[in-house]
Parts: sequence; structure tokens; C-alpha cells
Amino acid sequence: MEVLENITYDEINIGDQCHFSKTLTEFDLLLFATVSGDVNPVHLDEAFASQSIFKERIAHGMWSGSLVSATLATVMPGPGTIYLNQSLEFHRPVKLGDTLLVTLCAKHKKDEKKIVTFACEVKNQYDKLVLTGEAKVIAPTQKISMPRPRLPNIQLSPK
Repeated sequence: MEVLENITYDEINIGDQCHFSKTLTEFDLLLFATVSGDVNPVHLDEAFASQSIFKERIAHGMWSGSLVSATLATVMPGPGTIYLNQSLEFHRPVKLGDTLLVTLCAKHKKDEKKIVTFACEVKNQYDKLVLTGEAKVIAPTQKISMPRPRLPNIQLSPK
């Protein structure tokens, strides 16, 4: 059983870093489109995407952004984190099969409200920058250690 354990506000030091990695699959792409409602054909239609500036299907930009959220929620600070603000700048497209590495670095702390600001960077498997930004969260003050929630098995079928 995998365990999630947070890093409390008092345990976070300026300069602390964490990482999270995920590979974009066809399933991820379709599920993200289904859940978000973003059915832009550049993500879903090979013929349409082949005529775009990218020449192939690409991930939704917010799929990459959601990996930043996942890192904050499960790695640092982890369970109990409250998201306040996010800025994102996209540098290059993410393609099917790309493996992204999220790196967060604590850059500022505000003691009175337990707010931590993180620099966010996402690179692909070629060490090319995909996304940069900044996230502000309220970090948990109490230690939490819990079993990682089990997610349901999901199947997609065309309508």
C-alpha cells in the first residue's frame, strides 16, 4: 500500500524542491477531453491536427498544468494543501508519449497565513522546457500520513 505524507509549513525551507513525473497516453488525452469538455480538434482529430502548426495531435495545455496541481497535492506540500493561485506560461507542445517531469521549488513563505509560493517548471523527456509558472498554496500545519486513495478503473467507449 502506497502512503501519502505531507510536508508541513514548518518543514518547508526556501529552496526545497520536489519532483513528479507522468507520461501522456491516448487514454489520458481522451479522459482529459471528456472531463474538461475541451474537444478542440487539435487534441482529438489526427487529420485536423496534421494541418496545424504542430503537424500532430497535442495535449491540452492544462493537462500539463494539472500535473503541477498533482505535485502540490501529493508530493509537496501534499495532503491538506489548499491551492490559492497559479500562473502558467507554455513553451512547447506536449505530444502523445511525452514524459513530463514537474519540478517545484519553494521560493517564498508568508508565516502569518502559512502561504508558500513555489516556482514551477515542467520539462519533457528531452529536457526541453514545456511550462513555467508560479503557484501559491496554504501549506498544511498538521502532519498527515494516509493511504493513497485508490481510484476507480475507468473505461472510455465511443458514443
